[in-house]
Amino acid sequence: MVEAFTNFFSKSNQAIGIELAPERVNLVQLRKQRHGLKLASLTTVSVPEGIFADGQITDSSAMSEIIRQAIVESKTRASRVATCIPGRNAILRLVNVPAELNDEELRVMILNYEADLYLPYPREEADVDYQKLEYFIDEDGLEKVRVLLVATRKDVTQTYLDTFEKAGLTVDILEIKSFALIRTIRDQLRLLEATEAAVLVDIEFDNTEIAIIINGVPEFSRTVPIGTYQIKTAMSKAMNLPISRDMDMLDSIIIPANSTAIDTNPGIDSILEVLGELADELSRTISFYLNQRENLQVVQILLAGPGGGIQNIDEFFAEKMGLPTMQIDPIACLSLNVDMEKYPLIKRPGLSIVMGLGLRGIQ
Repeated sequence: MVEAFTNFFSKSNQAIGIELAPERVNLVQLRKQRHGLKLASLTTVSVPEGIFADGQITDSSAMSEIIRQAIVESKTRASRVATCIPGRNAILRLVNVPAELNDEELRVMILNYEADLYLPYPREEADVDYQKLEYFIDEDGLEKVRVLLVATRKDVTQTYLDTFEKAGLTVDILEIKSFALIRTIRDQLRLLEATEAAVLVDIEFDNTEIAIIINGVPEFSRTVPIGTYQIKTAMSKAMNLPISRDMDMLDSIIIPANSTAIDTNPGIDSILEVLGELADELSRTISFYLNQRENLQVVQILLAGPGGGIQNIDEFFAEKMGLPTMQIDPIACLSLNVDMEKYPLIKRPGLSIVMGLGLRGIQ
């Protein structure tokens, strides 16, 4: 791993969490106190079109200015950052290797040999990291160790490092979005058995990241090009309204309890159509994965991201998928004492990732 690359699994002290997205930058700072955690700072700054698109920073200088604005508004003095990249830019694979390998032999095998088997681009163009998970006995009676391999293109990670450097910050942690999200809800995930899987559905601005989580590890992920922008655009077209990046209108939308009922509002009908497409993609994703695994059951769907907070969207997916579905509330998950009016329930699922990043900064 090159020195310029930040370890996906490293640790940091007193860092702030910053999440970059097409329409917003979220910044959080959490602090330990005697009885849990304190929300020291939480700031959101809007991102104009053309700065972050297709899961990547497209205008590094403009994004660094927005990050600086967030720092000023948050009044934080921290200079070290935990941040994340979208799952679509990463490759995650579970690899089983002989348990007798020492640390150096394992490192060489994973970084120089195993990575080549899974990368769709040349090894020299990739940043790769790994984490040992567990030891087990395989079907031949041999002891193995399961390793989580994570890789992304160097140009993607370098763009993040350069952008934060321009903002006067140092990236201590650079991880995958789903890792930050899992950290936020880790106590809930610990309640599941080894044969039970949860599905994270992170509905972002221009896409939805789906991750199947087993034993707290994202074993399978997929990105679907449906997000709040597609939902809002469909509604605007149906109601003959101008199309914009402002998603506030979705805050007042309530998904009908019965998704098959006929609604006289063409905007609601259009939203149900888009959500139906997303439910179909989710169903295909789950079926594809379960067909490759034995003795595994999906027991819960967890909704995150700005779209995960739409009113009654959890009931919609529960009905469509036939599975218990819950909107993630990171403030409740982390037992943070905050002003409820300042952080309404509809906005909380959209804070799930940045809260997970904030946790990295205090560990």
